[in-house]
Amino acid sequence: MSRQLTLKIADYLHNPDSKKYFNEEMFSVIAPRYDFITHLFSFGRDFAWKRDLITSLPEMITPACLDLACGTGDIAFLLADKYPLGKITGLDITEDMLRLAQQRSHYTNVQFLKGDMGQLNIASETIDVVTGGYALRNAPDLIQTISEIYRVLKPGGIAAFLDFSKPKAIWQQKITYYILKGWTGLWGILLNRNHEVYSYIAESLNAFPDRQTLKRMFEQQGFSSLVSELHFLGMTETLIVKKNAR
Repeated sequence: MSRQLTLKIADYLHNPDSKKYFNEEMFSVIAPRYDFITHLFSFGRDFAWKRDLITSLPEMITPACLDLACGTGDIAFLLADKYPLGKITGLDITEDMLRLAQQRSHYTNVQFLKGDMGQLNIASETIDVVTGGYALRNAPDLIQTISEIYRVLKPGGIAAFLDFSKPKAIWQQKITYYILKGWTGLWGILLNRNHEVYSYIAESLNAFPDRQTLKRMFEQQGFSSLVSELHFLGMTETLIVKKNAR
């Protein structure tokens, strides 16, 4: 980890400013191995889940799409394949991730921008589709981020997410936490000689709302749930919601 990160991971995750700082520092460290790690942690299922997420989106001719926490661009590129006449914007807070995404891109309808998903520099009601792969869990202020997603989406617009999922029952939460903590910590030691490099996944999920609460948060902000599909014994979830028309 960066020498600037001197606290335990959990100490960064309960304040929006410190979590934003942590995300930028930590993802800069893991950027070169990010694709390998996400593939490894999902036992090779990660890209298939992302592909199915995009397949679930409605057909449109020229949609404006926004991919939050775009990382190295997997979902942005899938959006470009699905909507070749659309305009795709990938947004991430980490310059190293954006640099890798730019290097991978051969699409003329995809652009990558640095930005905070909780403070989108995008005009209201101009986006047809918002996506996010492992984005919501890393939002510095989740309610603010959901509010921003609502603001930029057109009425009837779709938001689709893939992320780790937290069950409601406390005993299930503890099992999920220790499985993730042990598995990701092992690879942190093997790859970076630091168990905390990837165990942020377990810590961030621990501070994240359970899946029922997350859906209620979207509903309270003006969304209707369309799809909720669990993967990987319920440890990950595809969630698709629709902005209610006024």
